[in-house]
Amino acid sequence: MNERPTLDDIRRAPKVLLHDHLDGGLRPATIVDLARESGYQDLPTTDPGNLGAWFAEMSNSGSLERYLETFSHTVGVMQSVEALTRVAYECAEDLAKDGVVYAEVRYAPELHTSTGLTLEQVVEAVLEGFAKGGREHGIKVGTLVTAMRHQARSMEIAELAVRYRDAGVVGFDIAGAEAGYPPTRHLDAFEYLQRENAHFTIHAGEAFGLPSIWQAIQWCGADRLGHGVRIIDDITTAPDGKPTLGRLAAYVRDKRIPLEMCPTSNIQTGAAKSIAEHPIGLLRDLGFRVTVNTDNRLMSGTSPSLEFHKLVEAFDYGWDELQWFTVNAMKSAFVGFPERLELINGVIKPGFAQLKWRGERPVG
Repeated sequence: MNERPTLDDIRRAPKVLLHDHLDGGLRPATIVDLARESGYQDLPTTDPGNLGAWFAEMSNSGSLERYLETFSHTVGVMQSVEALTRVAYECAEDLAKDGVVYAEVRYAPELHTSTGLTLEQVVEAVLEGFAKGGREHGIKVGTLVTAMRHQARSMEIAELAVRYRDAGVVGFDIAGAEAGYPPTRHLDAFEYLQRENAHFTIHAGEAFGLPSIWQAIQWCGADRLGHGVRIIDDITTAPDGKPTLGRLAAYVRDKRIPLEMCPTSNIQTGAAKSIAEHPIGLLRDLGFRVTVNTDNRLMSGTSPSLEFHKLVEAFDYGWDELQWFTVNAMKSAFVGFPERLELINGVIKPGFAQLKWRGERPVG
């Protein structure tokens, strides 16, 4: 029996998050506080409720570029050690309250140096916030340091990832507008990371198509694909409904390359038309290593539980599918194999088993 879970049930499930941006998940009230404390004058409103609504409205444009514009405000108030530590701590708290047991949260250190912080100070402030939040709320958070693909600091950020990898930085990423900024522009950074036995994911196949995915994997050697939703362009469906995978799609599936899918965000940026039409349904059916993520919880007005619940409503998923997505994510995490196994066998599977058992228990 595979009961359809409710949103409240899903919040109790042990979840894993691999694709979440620190500067895309602030509480509106925190943004207002930090703006006041730092003298940041550019917020569209200082009412937290109205500010949250403004972010949601601006993020629903259907354009990745306009979606990215909203980050000027969150980044604008994250320019001090205290602000970065607070935002990281609150991120850990919010995720833990939503039932997340392991998360990888990414941010671009280079975006937080406009008032004089060094890259090292930025990284250490974020690590401190996550360490404290993890201890107090029972969640393990690893960080991914991100280089902006339109800038030329990727090697510097890659070296930062390696330098802090024993302190809580679990990997590296590049992000920003894809069109015109292929991942191969940063090939030296990726080759350096491979020589250092370091993990990295690449934003690819979100707003740009198959060439972005192909370069990320075959030229740059990405361990995972951030989004990867456009892999659907390499899958054709015959009149009888039977799908056929092209060479690249088959390679991604057969090599078990994880796809960090963010359904709500993909709709906002125009990468998918609706949850029901999102490629995640077909990709799951075809056995791709699909994971479910939030991208930016503030801009998308979402949470890990809400993302799962939308999939339950659209695809009639039950606990079995949600556990499959969760185990996929934990298998794909950038922490050691023993830690992954411990969470899968000691926390995730028992947690889902208990929820499934509750759903099947006779009433009365």
